Amino acid sequence: MQTHYDEHFDREMGCTEAEWLGWLPQAAGSHAVQVDAAKRRAQVEIGPGGCHLSWSVLPDRQIALMRIPRLAVLFRFEGVDPVHRTRFMRHFDLHTQRGGG
Repeated sequence: MQTHYDEHFDREMGCTEAEWLGWLPQAAGSHAVQVDAAKRRAQVEIGPGGCHLSWSVLPDRQIALMRIPRLAVLFRFEGVDPVHRTRFMRHFDLHTQRGGG
């Protein structure tokens, strides 16, 4: 688990868009989330600020006969201090991680 999250960062997620959309409400925890699936973006309210999320579908990663769906996700925090940003992302990561760890 990370100890620091920048205000702006990109991440590759190993999931389908449908899975991602299903995870978002729980991953956002108690924070209000507004999703615009058609435009592939969401807004999470975190105190006086928030996190803008946008994503795009990437080609599947193929390892031998296995295919892993992928999304490129951009996280853009505005008006969220480092403590609240880290708290939000730790909760978010726990709800979107798969396997090991």
